[in-house]
Amino acid sequence: MAAPGATGPAERFALAVDAMGGDHAPDAVLDGLEQAAERHKGARFLLVGDEVRLTAGLATRPRAAALCTIRHAPDAIPGDMKPTAALRVRRASMRLAIDAVAAGEAEGVVSAGNTGALMALAKIVLRTMPEIDRPALAAIGPSARGDVVLLDLGANITYEARNLVEFAVMGDAFARAVLGLTDPTIGLLNVGSEELKGDERIRQAAEMLRDSHIGANFHGFVEGHDITAGTVDVVVTDGFTGNVALKTGEGALKLVGSLLRQVFNSSIPARLGYLLARPALDRLRQWMDPRRYNGAVLIGLNGVVVKSHGGTDALGFAHAVDVAMDMVTHGFNERIRTGVAQLGGAQLGIPQKQRAAAG
Repeated sequence: MAAPGATGPAERFALAVDAMGGDHAPDAVLDGLEQAAERHKGARFLLVGDEVRLTAGLATRPRAAALCTIRHAPDAIPGDMKPTAALRVRRASMRLAIDAVAAGEAEGVVSAGNTGALMALAKIVLRTMPEIDRPALAAIGPSARGDVVLLDLGANITYEARNLVEFAVMGDAFARAVLGLTDPTIGLLNVGSEELKGDERIRQAAEMLRDSHIGANFHGFVEGHDITAGTVDVVVTDGFTGNVALKTGEGALKLVGSLLRQVFNSSIPARLGYLLARPALDRLRQWMDPRRYNGAVLIGLNGVVVKSHGGTDALGFAHAVDVAMDMVTHGFNERIRTGVAQLGGAQLGIPQKQRAAAG
């Protein structure tokens, strides 16, 4: 481990990690890095937070210590702080981690801290890519065919057709970089699969996607049940609908788990049945484990930004680090720039001034 605070002028990091964000920080963060270090032995992490606590913590986590350099941050942003207030805390661990990405010291940032603060700080400090009108929040979930990418999950409550098209391009890049898919299929979430369903914006977005470079992989409209059916690899929608779909899915999973517990605890024969079914149920539990899908990504910014669930444990945080590393390693933002360039600014209605800045 490098000496605490000794980042050096030429040292570059794959990720800056907000060590003080989350319900169980910094222990869950350090334990997660200890697990992730096994898979990313050549990486370098900038660990931002309380220097005394982090130095002591790394002393008992040798794998993480070998990859981490500490940068002291005197403050931390609490989970209940409003984003507007968080913008004024310039020496907080979250802010300094994002600043490291903006300065080019790190390729991306991972934080389990305040979601609103992270989104606000990332948008203001890193700024949206010139090619993109609005960033989106994306995540991975389970489906009958494997994993599915869903975006936007709440970054944009209002939208235009061009935003959905950009989300599709970003979702395509995300599925290639993180899921390793060579030709991910894409669907627009709608109230029906027929071409005449939905409002003008979503129908216009569908037409634009059919005529785009990813048109061959555009499935068309999909419905809510298609998300878990795995009808497509990437489901694109606006932030309002996506957030409702996400929370509904999370609630359904909790309900299923609760009902299974009630059933298997209802009688002695049911408990015996549980013993017989336990190996299969354990496999189901592992497959549906939310920690496997930890790590929502704010995409479309000048840097990789991954939000870990605040209450996650070491395994969940390690998965968030894995997502960020996949994006950094596979040139995620370059994929987005290439994809949007292929769409063409004129087609999307991007103002000439913004197109010139992007070029």
